[in-house]
Amino acid sequence: MGLDGMARSFKNENFSMKKAFITGINGQDGSYLCEHLIDLGYEVFGMVRRQSVAENQSFRIEKLNHKITTFYGDINDEKSIWNILENVCPDEIYNLAAMSHVRISFEVPSYTLKTNGLGVLNLLEAYKHICPKAKFYQASSSEMFGNSIDSDGFQRLTTPMNPTSPYGCAKVLAYNLVNHYRNAYNLHACNGILFNHESPRRGINFVTNKIVKGAVEIKKGLRNKLALGNLDSSRDWGHSYDYVRAMHLIVNNGKARNWIVSSGQNRSVRDLCEYVFETLGLNYMDFIIQEKKYLRPEELKYLKGDSSETRELLGWKPFYSFETMIQEMIDSWMKKI
Repeated sequence: MGLDGMARSFKNENFSMKKAFITGINGQDGSYLCEHLIDLGYEVFGMVRRQSVAENQSFRIEKLNHKITTFYGDINDEKSIWNILENVCPDEIYNLAAMSHVRISFEVPSYTLKTNGLGVLNLLEAYKHICPKAKFYQASSSEMFGNSIDSDGFQRLTTPMNPTSPYGCAKVLAYNLVNHYRNAYNLHACNGILFNHESPRRGINFVTNKIVKGAVEIKKGLRNKLALGNLDSSRDWGHSYDYVRAMHLIVNNGKARNWIVSSGQNRSVRDLCEYVFETLGLNYMDFIIQEKKYLRPEELKYLKGDSSETRELLGWKPFYSFETMIQEMIDSWMKKI
C-alpha cells in the first residue's frame, strides 16, 4: 500500500479545513506529517529556517508548494513565532524544529540548548497568549532516557530520565516545559516521546541512511570503505511515516498527556550493517572501519520503547517493519546513485 493509500485509510473523521502549523516542516518528519495532514483535509502552514543554500532547504516539500503556506522564521526568534501564530491562528501546532543531530550537539551545546530547550519556551509562550485553544504537540525524544532501562529491558513514561548528551538534556527541558504549561495554564499540550525513526528522507549524516547510502556506493564500486563510530550501540528503529501518524493521533486524543512511540524491538548498529550489506550481497566486515571522531563523549548504549499504551488506547499500528523500511531506503539509493 502506498503512502497516499495508507493515509486515506485513516479518513474516518471530518478534519476539513482545520489549520495545522508545523515548525520544521521541511525536515524528514515535517514532510511526512505535511502530506498526511493534507490528505486528511487540513490547511497546512509551516515555518522554515532560512539557509544560505536555498535550493537544499525545502527539497522534501517542493511537490507540496502549491498546497501549503510557508513562512521564514526561527524558534529562537520570538518575534517571528508571534507574527506567524497571529497570522495563522492554527487549530493544531506541531513543534518538530530542533537541532536534530545528537553527536553534533556535543560540539554545539549552547546552540542545542537554546534551540531545543529555550526555543520551545518561546513557542509555548506565543501559543499561550495567541491561540490557547489550539492543540500542541512537542517532538520529544528517547534520548531523554539516556542509559536508564527498566528491569524488563524497556523504557516507558515512568523510566527515569538521565540524558547522556546536550541534545538529550535540552529535550528533557522542553519535555518538562510542556508538562508545566499544560498543568499551569490548562493547555492541550502533549509530548510524543519518539524512538529512532528513519526513511529515505533521513539526512545522510544520520547513521541509518549513512550506512545504506555507503553500502549502495560500495555495491556500485564507488567506494571501498565506510567509517562509523560505535557498532555496538542498540536502537529501536521505526519508519518516520508511521510515527507522524502517531503524532496526529496523540494531539487529537481527548485528554492531553504524554505518549511513547516505538517499534518495541531493538538492534545494534552492527546488526543494521549486517542486514543492509547482506541484502546487497556483501559482507559488512570487509568494508566497515571505526573512527574515533564518530564516537560520542558519553555513549548511549541501548534504547527500546514500550508503546503498548499508544497502540491500545490510540489504535496506532505501524505499517512498516524494520525490513520493509530498510528495503525502501536501499531501493531509493539504488535509484538515486
